[in-house]
Amino acid sequence: MKITVVGLGYIGLPTALMFANHGQQVCGVDVNDSVINKLTSGHIHIEEPGLQEELDKALRSGKFHAGKEIEPADAFIISVPTPNHEDAYKSCNLDYVKSAVTSVLPVLEKGNTIIIESTIAPRSMMDHICPMVEASGFTVGKDVFLVHCPERVLPGQVMHELIHNNRIIGGVTEACTEAGKKVYKTFVQGELLETTASAAEMSKLMENTYRDVNIALANELVKICDELDIDALEVIELANKHPRVNLHSPGPGVGGHCLAVDPYFIIEKAPEKTPLIQAARAINSQMPSFIVQKVEETVQDITNPKIAVLGLTYKGNIDDIRESPAVEIFDQLAFHANYQVVAFDPHVQVDFASKDFQQTIDQANFVLILADHNEFKNLTVEDFDTVASEAIILDTKNIATQLAENPNYCNLGNISELNKKGAHAL
Repeated sequence: MKITVVGLGYIGLPTALMFANHGQQVCGVDVNDSVINKLTSGHIHIEEPGLQEELDKALRSGKFHAGKEIEPADAFIISVPTPNHEDAYKSCNLDYVKSAVTSVLPVLEKGNTIIIESTIAPRSMMDHICPMVEASGFTVGKDVFLVHCPERVLPGQVMHELIHNNRIIGGVTEACTEAGKKVYKTFVQGELLETTASAAEMSKLMENTYRDVNIALANELVKICDELDIDALEVIELANKHPRVNLHSPGPGVGGHCLAVDPYFIIEKAPEKTPLIQAARAINSQMPSFIVQKVEETVQDITNPKIAVLGLTYKGNIDDIRESPAVEIFDQLAFHANYQVVAFDPHVQVDFASKDFQQTIDQANFVLILADHNEFKNLTVEDFDTVASEAIILDTKNIATQLAENPNYCNLGNISELNKKGAHAL
């Protein structure tokens, strides 16, 4: 097959390369000149294990090339962002998806398949995308085939999961579903799950909403245990010994372009029917402010305290800071005129992040660990020799466990100890 992939970001590029390295001829399209230039010169623009090797292989074989123009193909895969609207329900913004579909229509031919991988609100395919295609003169399910196949991969493990995860194939018609299966069976070893486009949309959203709600429960537990002076992490560990309990891990908030975004796409469609989902979103959205409040209470008696933030991404070992609670925490702390707030993240290229760990923590009064990068797993007490006397360390990811021997180390389990430690240290 000839496949054109529209959108070469965190999902589109790995998908394009996977098809190319399984024998398909692939054209990758993106509106960003720097993305096209980097890929054409043989370099990836995002961090993902194994991705550079896949690009090298695809370029050597001649099966992949990148450009800005849509090329005719047998199948078109659209993998572009779907941000939130700035409205009351933070509804799904389909502008990029609609623009991508519009760009495909001039080269669309009978027998072609259009696949939307972007995460979209329920009924977007039926109410928005299908009418666009049929308005151009095609009958969906007969002339051309329209499918929603949501991505379901974990950053850091994308190349493996693209192959081995089960894949939802949601066709507008049964013929569309069959056309989608034909495309993905070229490399997917997981089960190809046949369904309708609307069920596929809702399934993807509920996968992430389930996790968001579960994390909200864990985060609420942290606040309860903070009030009652109980170790929340111990409670979670004990509760999860029950064979039918699976409490997730708490954290400083929820980020990324999935968990912090997708639940709103359900809320917008049925605001009166989603009180639980809305409550979970509120709890997780408030966690950065909860963490900031804990820092403020601890350093309130220090003149011009230095606060070191370790990690800016929403999860470990990636470079993605979209919707990152760590960035929100950094921004809230930096808003204090009398705070010196510095950040370190070995994975992120931003002006306000240092690449020098020791310089970041030097004479810090408070150290916040906000991302579970591998670089933080083996930190020891000796690595913090240069912090201020009696500095507090709050490990919101419970990643730097070797620091537990430091009397001023806290995690979200014993966060109630912060004020006691702070009072002692100051």
